[in-house]
Amino acid sequence: MDMKPGLYQQQVMKLTMTQELSQAIALLQFSTQELLVYLETKWLENPLLTIESSAGSHELPRDQFKGNRVKNTGISSNWIEQIGDEAPSLEKYLLAQIGVDVLNKMELKALIHLIRNIDENGYLRISLENEAVSVGLSASAVFKALDILQQLEPHGIGARNLQECLLIQVRQACERPLAEKLLRTYFLPFVDKKWRELTKELGVSLKEIQDEFDYIQTLNPRPGAIFTSEKPSYIVPDVVVEYKDGKFCVGQYEGNTLQLHVNESYLQKMQNHHDPNVNRFLQEKWQEYQWLSKGILQRKETILQVMKKIVEKQPEYFFRGLGFLKPMTMKEIADDLEIHESTVSRVVRGKYVQTSFGTVEMRSFFSSALQSTEQEDVSGTKVRNALQSIIELENKQKPHSDQELAKILRDEHGFVLSRRTVAKYREQLGIPSSVKRKRYE
Repeated sequence: MDMKPGLYQQQVMKLTMTQELSQAIALLQFSTQELLVYLETKWLENPLLTIESSAGSHELPRDQFKGNRVKNTGISSNWIEQIGDEAPSLEKYLLAQIGVDVLNKMELKALIHLIRNIDENGYLRISLENEAVSVGLSASAVFKALDILQQLEPHGIGARNLQECLLIQVRQACERPLAEKLLRTYFLPFVDKKWRELTKELGVSLKEIQDEFDYIQTLNPRPGAIFTSEKPSYIVPDVVVEYKDGKFCVGQYEGNTLQLHVNESYLQKMQNHHDPNVNRFLQEKWQEYQWLSKGILQRKETILQVMKKIVEKQPEYFFRGLGFLKPMTMKEIADDLEIHESTVSRVVRGKYVQTSFGTVEMRSFFSSALQSTEQEDVSGTKVRNALQSIIELENKQKPHSDQELAKILRDEHGFVLSRRTVAKYREQLGIPSSVKRKRYE
């Protein structure tokens, strides 16, 4: 074999990820909000771009884009909505309760320092000894400040863990010695519901422990959360499915319509420029505009194609509601549309569809097929709904085990599942095991 070094020509075929293909993939998997932020970034970088929204805005001034938001100039604003909603902060609420006349200067400084280190849930996530050294305070002043802090409202504030948070609230009640003892000394076996051992050790009945458990569940594990000023997030659908003239119609949600246009005035002004660098810049931005326009149009068409195929395969779902979802995989949709399965996955990621019975995530239409005693297979969604209904109606003194749930699903609903599959679906629903569901009344 000749192993001499040299230059050789060889023809090979390989797939190259072009910039245009990469951008099209990114646009396809963006949710509506992510797309708006992405277009804002491109708009700021490319002076040739003009964004036209469904509200009819035209050439948007550059100062319309602030704080990562696209503003529609076609929408009139209500002045009342511009009034600031200033909610009282947790720090101000706690500082207002401090009686400065009972604290010396160092204790007051320690208390203020602790208050400023409380997280959004009301917990103190710092080491008191280390903090005392770092800010030049005595350990006694810090611990006295902690004791005062934990007496403030809302009760449970300033706790260092969940156990201490609940204990603070129980102590404020003053009439729950058993609950306080369970939390202070037997916290882990108590929350794990190993109650039979506790009845022997404490000399109480299961009913008494159950009563304390029910009471503790009424306490607030996040006492600082009521002061969070987080704004609610709203889901904006990408697609609308409506039943008109005896058939389902699939269309884009009007509030999400975005179109790109060329800033003609800027383009005409710069085309007369003789600087080669300017011409090169314009050529790059013009190409970017074409890629973006093509990508957004392709994104819209692909989403609508996938949604139309979903509606075609799930007519009972849209006629009768969530309980009539049939098993369907992304591969089925991909094969019918002659696209790759990963394309379908990108399409349904973070996208929502508005239907007659509410707005649902596009990903929720896909579920695996499970065996049934009837001729047709059933979807995992239908099984989970049935499982939840069975558990809601069970005798809480004798809750069903996973094996018993599997038998009921088979005998009464015709769903053939193993005990392990039932346990998996139960955990997905956030339902505890039969041991932890049991009540002693």
